[in-house]
Amino acid sequence: MHPSFLAGLAISSTLLFACGGTEVPSTTTAPTDPTPMASGSALASPSHLIDLTHGFGQDTIYWPTDTKGFEFEVLSAGHTEGGYYYAANSFSSAEHGGTHIDAPVHFAEGKPTVDQIPLSRLVAPGIVIDVTESAAADRDYEVSVADFEAWETSHGRLPDGAIVLLRTGYSQHWGDRERYLGTAKTGPEAVPELHFPGLAPAAAEWLASERAIAAIGLDTPSIDHGQSQLFASHVTLFKAEIPAFENVANLDQLPAKDFMVVALPMKIEGGSGAPLRIIAYW
Repeated sequence: MHPSFLAGLAISSTLLFACGGTEVPSTTTAPTDPTPMASGSALASPSHLIDLTHGFGQDTIYWPTDTKGFEFEVLSAGHTEGGYYYAANSFSSAEHGGTHIDAPVHFAEGKPTVDQIPLSRLVAPGIVIDVTESAAADRDYEVSVADFEAWETSHGRLPDGAIVLLRTGYSQHWGDRERYLGTAKTGPEAVPELHFPGLAPAAAEWLASERAIAAIGLDTPSIDHGQSQLFASHVTLFKAEIPAFENVANLDQLPAKDFMVVALPMKIEGGSGAPLRIIAYW
């Protein structure tokens, strides 16, 4: 995406917008004084445009029971008899791997599939809850109601219709399965050995009943922590039709608030999840 593409788009904390194009390199340091976006103002040229997506490739991390991973086949790459260069490839992927979305139907029967999620839940103002210190001290840390209340003490009430991003710091381990997941094993035997932070079920219930968020995401493999057996946070959020983004990247480059998130998944009809391209800008 080139920043000029966004010229003239009206931005509101609750209104929908669209964007597209090619990637602009992200900044390398977190901003210290982000400029708030006024409701209804036109953002002609964002000063920051951050890619929150891990690339898909041979080393992309999938849930341990998805043992095939990302499969990529080169079908054509060369010059044709007509004298022009032509490249075409084929890929195969499970829904729940790499940076991806969990649709509500993933853990809630009858709730929206990927193609049914309203765009207003995928394009919205974002906020970051930083729990990196707690997650560094406890691989099984669960983001609590107290963490959200502490954020609200500093920044005000969670905005209605916001996309909440949980920064645990685990994105720094991406590519190292053992450090990222807690185990290098694959298959069903790996599941009991999973250790990574997630969202506490009580906090999921609080978000679903006490706040009106659009979606939630984090930089670990699952919205429930690695040792979860009942996936209660998934169930609670998805019953409330709140989708989740998992394996999100570069949350260290975002401010605590005052930015926009665009999280557009592959539109798989009937899908319980899909690969996701997610960006932030302000």
